[in-house]
Amino acid sequence: MRLAVISDVHGNSFALEAVLADIRAEGADAIVNLGDHLASPIDPRATADMLLALPMPTIRGNHDRWMVTPRSGKPDPIDSFARGQIDAEHLQWLAGLPATLVFEGILLCHGTPASDEKFWLEGFIHARTTTIPDEAAVSAHAAGADYPVILCGHSHIARAVRLRDGRQIVNPGSVGLQIVYGSPDARYVILDRRNGKWSPSFRVVAYDHAAAARAAEAHGFGHWTEALTTGWADPDGLF
Repeated sequence: MRLAVISDVHGNSFALEAVLADIRAEGADAIVNLGDHLASPIDPRATADMLLALPMPTIRGNHDRWMVTPRSGKPDPIDSFARGQIDAEHLQWLAGLPATLVFEGILLCHGTPASDEKFWLEGFIHARTTTIPDEAAVSAHAAGADYPVILCGHSHIARAVRLRDGRQIVNPGSVGLQIVYGSPDARYVILDRRNGKWSPSFRVVAYDHAAAARAAEAHGFGHWTEALTTGWADPDGLF
């Protein structure tokens, strides 16, 4: 079986369209989606329409949850903008998404199995500085998750880790918003199952990132331009 894994589309219909074309070219049998679908100043409505048209197992991310139930005392201008762009049908879809899901014996989560806000395989301190958690910290979040592969997103950083017991934790990176990498290209992962074992192959897909940046700027969010056009930007201040 060949499984495509996408995450953190963040309302970037330009990136999503390119990734879906690449997935078709790769001949994936199915797609799963790890959340944070629409929150962005780019094109939330078109992105929602594209995602709803795809028959794929999908979970919610932290921004999906906040779009349905805004954080008290800490309104997010990106979430608020995206919520104002979508229809009731789209919001109802977000509200009905589960926090985790199991598909083909693989566990899907957004941050960790217990939290859609915690970073699992890396953390951010400030600016572009990231930290790599030690083995104990990574393993602790996997406690009780008895699956050969656990998929997570949230950090926008593509990475695969194998625990000592053989379980794999795979983050496909972000389709719609690149940070830290120094590349604006969209990212996702293909999982191939051969002889009962899953093997990840990370994909990097070029798309019209300039058009995405122009859309964000036209909506009054020019501070997204650096991340969308270069991929060098840090995560601070984007949301």
